[in-house]
Amino acid sequence: MCDDVKFEKSSGNVFKDIGFSDKEAEVLSFRTKLTFEVFTLLKKSRLRNVKAAELLAVDPTDISKLKDGDDDHFSLACLSDFRDRLERHIEDRGTLSDNDDTKNVTDTLGVGK
Repeated sequence: MCDDVKFEKSSGNVFKDIGFSDKEAEVLSFRTKLTFEVFTLLKKSRLRNVKAAELLAVDPTDISKLKDGDDDHFSLACLSDFRDRLERHIEDRGTLSDNDDTKNVTDTLGVGK
């Protein structure tokens, strides 16, 4: 039975691998990484949903949605703004180091803030 299993090498983008166009796959991958960054920074900030909502100027239910990975109703610009606000909040508190792996997925992707 194990002999019937076939493997394909990944392109490095799961969205491309499952059939999205190159452009769609790039956007979806970027959105996923940015949402994960926001999620990680929300966790690191230790802000309760109400306080995080105040900081990001959204409803507390939006914070719950973000923590659940539901980012469909936020633009990439909005997610980027959330990330920037959370980074500033954490930096102001002195808890984000320069080598923190959650910083600036956009730098890795070559996209400006």
